[in-house]
Amino acid sequence: MKTFIHNRSIIACIALSVILLAACNHNKVNDGDITQPANNGGTAGTGAPVETAAKVAPNQAPAFDGQTRVGSVKTTTAIKVSIITSSLSYPWGLAFLPDGRMLVTEKPGRIRIVTTSGAIGNPITGVPLVSYAGESGLLSIALDPDFATSRMVFWTFTETVTGGVTMSVAKGKLSADETAFENVQVIYRATPAYNGTTNHKGSNLLFDSQGRLYVSFGEHSADDIRVQAQSLGATIGKIIRINKDGTAAAGNPFAGTAGAKPEIWSLGHRNPQGLAWNPVTGDLWESEHGPQAGDEINLIKAGGNYGWPTIAYGLEYSGAKVGNGTQQAGMEQPVYYWDPAIAPSGITFYTGSLIPEWRNNLFVAALKGMHIVRLVIKDNKVIGEERLLADQGQRFRKVVQGPDGALYAITDMAQGRIYRIGI
Repeated sequence: MKTFIHNRSIIACIALSVILLAACNHNKVNDGDITQPANNGGTAGTGAPVETAAKVAPNQAPAFDGQTRVGSVKTTTAIKVSIITSSLSYPWGLAFLPDGRMLVTEKPGRIRIVTTSGAIGNPITGVPLVSYAGESGLLSIALDPDFATSRMVFWTFTETVTGGVTMSVAKGKLSADETAFENVQVIYRATPAYNGTTNHKGSNLLFDSQGRLYVSFGEHSADDIRVQAQSLGATIGKIIRINKDGTAAAGNPFAGTAGAKPEIWSLGHRNPQGLAWNPVTGDLWESEHGPQAGDEINLIKAGGNYGWPTIAYGLEYSGAKVGNGTQQAGMEQPVYYWDPAIAPSGITFYTGSLIPEWRNNLFVAALKGMHIVRLVIKDNKVIGEERLLADQGQRFRKVVQGPDGALYAITDMAQGRIYRIGI
C-alpha cells in the first residue's frame, strides 16, 4: 500500500520562509490568505474561486449569489493519503462490510471484496449478466441496513431486456463463505428500455432510516428519449423510492396522480450519479452531470422537477441553449453548478471525527475534473470550495466515508485505484 503526505503546493512553499513552510496547508489549491471555515460549516473566509478557466456559457447568470464559483477554502489538517490498490478494472461502486472490508463493483460486471490492506478477492458469483459498453455496466452497490442478519446486497446494472437496454436493480444474499450471491432477484427495471446509446444510465442507491431504497436513473442521453425525464409515465431521468422488494414505497408524491408511476420521487434528471443524506437537515442531496457544462448539486424535494431537458445551465453539445434556458416557474434550481464541467459522480457528507474541520462538508468525486471537491455548506448554500487530490491525474468515481472516519475514493480507470484519505 502506497502512502504519502498530500501537498499540492510544495513548489510555492519552498519559496517561503521556514516559519511559513511549517504552516503551509497540505491540500492547498491556490495561493492567497484563506480563513479555515468553522467545523460546523459556519461562516468561512474565502480566497479566489478554485475555477479559473473560461466559462462555456459566459452569458448565463446564476439565479442567486453563491450558486457557482464561490470562494476557495483550504484544509489546514495535514492529510495522509494512501493508495490501497491500483489493480481494479473500472471500479464504480463501493460499500463497507461490517468488519471494514469493502464490496466493490467493477463496471464490466464483477463484484469483489477488497481488504483495507489491498487484497482483492475473486469475483463473487451469481451476478446477472451485465450489458457492458460505454457508460453502461455494473454500477452502484449498497448493503441492506439489516445486513448483519439478512446478508442482503443491492446493486444497479444495465440489462438487456425486450425493447433494448435498461437500468435494473438486483439483490442477493451474500453466502456465508462470501463466494456467491444466493437467491438473486431483479427487483426493479427502469422504463422505458432503449436501444441506440450506452450513455446516461446514472445511477446510485441509497437507503433511508426506514429501510426504503432511493434509486437514481439517467435518461439514456439521445434526443428522442431524454424528453421522458419529464414524463410521469416513465422512470428514466428520475429518482424513485421503493421498498426492498421493488414495490413503490407508501407516501410517494405522485402515488395518486393518474398515469404516474407511483415509485417516482423526483423528475427532470439528466445523469444523476450521486445521492447522500445531509446530516444536519436530513435532506436528500444529489449530483448530476449537465450537458456541455452545467453540472449540478441538487437538494431533492419530494415531487420536485429539476428541469431537464427543459432548463439547464451550460449548453447543448451543438452550442445551442438547452430548452427554455436556465430558469422556469415550477422547476427547481440547483444549489450549485459548475461551468466548465467537472463530471460529478459519487457524493458523501462527512460526519466523522477524524478530521473535525470537514464535519458536515459535502465531498464530490469528479471524473472530468480529476479531483475530489470539498464544499462547505451553510443554510443549504455553498459558501466555500476546495479541490483535493488534483495532482493524482485520476477520474474519481466515488467517495465514501469509512468506518474509521477516513474518506475512501475509487477511480474509474483501467487500473482503478482505491484511496484512503485521512490522517
